Amino acid sequence: MRPPTDPHPATGQLFASPVPPGTGWPGDPATARTPRAKDADDVVRLAAAARSLADVDARTSVCRACPRLVTWREQVATTGRRASFADQPYWGRPSPGFGDPHPGLLVVGLAPAANGANRTGRVFTGDRSGDWIWAALHRAGYAALPDSRFAGDGQRLDGARIVPAVRCAPPANRPTPGERDTCAPWFDREVALVEPDLRTVLVLGGFAFDVMLTVARRLGWAVPSPRPRFGHGVQVPLVTASGRVLPLLASYHVSQQNTFTGRLTEAMLDDVLTRARALTHP
Repeated sequence: MRPPTDPHPATGQLFASPVPPGTGWPGDPATARTPRAKDADDVVRLAAAARSLADVDARTSVCRACPRLVTWREQVATTGRRASFADQPYWGRPSPGFGDPHPGLLVVGLAPAANGANRTGRVFTGDRSGDWIWAALHRAGYAALPDSRFAGDGQRLDGARIVPAVRCAPPANRPTPGERDTCAPWFDREVALVEPDLRTVLVLGGFAFDVMLTVARRLGWAVPSPRPRFGHGVQVPLVTASGRVLPLLASYHVSQQNTFTGRLTEAMLDDVLTRARALTHP
């Protein structure tokens, strides 16, 4: 029996959930022949062999290396959908990075949301956290649209790229340390590929802050000692292996816990993005 299908909200094309690679989903970077990582060793091998961002995106989007995350993301995509999205197909796969392939600014988040990027296939898309960051990126002149609703909606980034530190939606939005480490080679390779164009990195939340500092060390960059502590507005000078200073800016995460309580306001987010733009385009 063939799995049930639902129409994509932008194109009307029918898709099964999770979406098989290479079946026409808007922006799907993979094909049916894209190699799939089945464990941590596969991730290391396939990430190291990725020669371009397109390779990283494609291989990331079909990764199956973390059994708990695979089970969770696919369960949400099939039987755990939010009622308001029950008539839509769910991506149900890892969410690759999105944006300019030659970014001056890299924005790093935590992980896809179960009914956000896990549904739409685009990071920070289709949930309230995404509403905040995309509106701010639009006000800062990076995003073409003030919101990002679903793949195929015309959204694009000019001069910036946004990427999750962990590519699969985790239960309770909390990846385990082992899942973080298994996913790390994808992130390492992506940062290494965009590094020649980078001028600034903006991290959203303490998890992304710690991941970015750890990646910097693995790539042979100099990180201040003692290890910097996370805080909204903190700026850390990283020095790349080539000796170039690359500022790291920190912001509270755009989670509903932060935005609903006022811990993070639009003005605070705009301020840090204004600083990021000034550093990226001096």
